[in-house]
Amino acid sequence: MKVLYFHQHFTTPTGAGGTRSYEMSKRLIAQGHRVTMVCGSYSGGNTGIETPFLKGVRLGEVEGINVVEFDLRYSNADGFWRRSLVFLRFSLSGIRLVFTEKYDVLFATSTPLTAAIPGIVAKWFRRKPFVFEVRDLWPSLPREMGVIRNPLVLLLLSILEWLAYHSANRLIGLAPGIVDGIVARGIDRKNVSLVPNGCDLALFGAPKPAGLNSEDLFVIYSGTHGVANGLDAVLDGAIELKHRAREDIKIVLIGSGKLKPRLEERARLEEIANIQFLDPVGKEELAKLLTAADVGLQILGNVPGFYFGTSPNKFFDYIAAGKAVLINYPGWVADMVSENDIGWAVPPGDSAAFADALIKAADDRIELRKMGERARLFAEENFDRDKLAPAFVKTLELAVAARSAN
Repeated sequence: MKVLYFHQHFTTPTGAGGTRSYEMSKRLIAQGHRVTMVCGSYSGGNTGIETPFLKGVRLGEVEGINVVEFDLRYSNADGFWRRSLVFLRFSLSGIRLVFTEKYDVLFATSTPLTAAIPGIVAKWFRRKPFVFEVRDLWPSLPREMGVIRNPLVLLLLSILEWLAYHSANRLIGLAPGIVDGIVARGIDRKNVSLVPNGCDLALFGAPKPAGLNSEDLFVIYSGTHGVANGLDAVLDGAIELKHRAREDIKIVLIGSGKLKPRLEERARLEEIANIQFLDPVGKEELAKLLTAADVGLQILGNVPGFYFGTSPNKFFDYIAAGKAVLINYPGWVADMVSENDIGWAVPPGDSAAFADALIKAADDRIELRKMGERARLFAEENFDRDKLAPAFVKTLELAVAARSAN
């Protein structure tokens, strides 16, 4: 089958960001399918195409994936309305391909929710099967966060969400709460598949390099520095460690985002010397950094929608690299951490508990190493992409088969 795949934030492992679409596309191709990836450009990402844009678009092939990249720049640091405009422009640009490309199924993945628009058009105007992958529940999540308050915008997003779900022949949710949220909008559960984010085990399987300073604990966070991420909690924890004279515990924050300048300024003003900020790195470079790390930080703001409604890339990277995880909010990821003894789940906003966990890690390196070993084994047994991919591929194949049978 020929898959027309819409992911606005597509990147290869040479860029910063999640590589789920890249990995799943490769597995579709391995099963004999063809993939055309439609994407935009975003800060830190790398689609693998380096030719100049011509009339706002450039084409290329990356490891068998046909890529159509629109010259639509996106950054988390952009304001709400600027980002919204880029989202809409991407969807409108994609509609042209809905009518000109040859394909058997259109697959779209959020975020943003507007990525579903080409799929809705393909379903109702070209009678093509449409599969929609939901990475976050919109508009409930931004409403809970207080990011979107305008009632008209929330209403329009709610209508778009309903249309996306009810237009799709099948849906994929990345977390249990996402699946439940889709079903709550009137979708039959049998048409919704749970396919969480996965682990790139080969990429993150390198041994820890020699020559590291084993006296210091190296703690790493890799990801967006935005409103949702709640990284002030890390700075609060770093201050608590400073008060306890634990200079041996070093925290590194890797990434970019709207709040990064403010976080850096806060660290400077409050003289938080045990924390360091680094620019975003590609996933291949992140894998090298994680080999040197001891603990990975899974941090988000205390928003109930996050508890069971997210499938965070960084968590799966940490356990793939065999690192213990410190998570600061409850939910299904925290349950996995606690139940499998692969780290620490601390209450939201509890800087003392945050510091306690890292001190335990620093003071008991034998147990820390065992946690890392358990984390890697847990990743291999449950989140190997090669084990998750068949359910993903089958979902698309079923959508095409059902269409052909009608």
